[in-house]
Amino acid sequence: MVNYNGRSYVCLLDFAMDFIRGKWKAVLLCHLYNEPKRFLELQRMTEGISQKVLNEKLKELENDELVCKKVYAEIPPKVEYSLTDKGKELTSIIKEIESWSVKHYPELDNKCV
Repeated sequence: MVNYNGRSYVCLLDFAMDFIRGKWKAVLLCHLYNEPKRFLELQRMTEGISQKVLNEKLKELENDELVCKKVYAEIPPKVEYSLTDKGKELTSIIKEIESWSVKHYPELDNKCV
């Protein structure tokens, strides 16, 4: 059993999977893989996600130190989200899983990015 921040995990794999568990986290990380994105860009790219859920998931990814939020001192305000080094490393693994899916289920043909 692994305990971290008041949560219990069956093993380190269960702990690691918690970073991308859920419908949107892995998709958002993949959207940020090549370059920083603004909030509305991410919302447009992520079909079906509400503003509220997108905001929640970005905050969770930021708290997990996978995503960095940069606020520019401009009017109107400009905010960009990008991957941290830890986020880039994890996203590389996610993209390998996506490649596996494409290889074994080519008929689905719906890559995240």
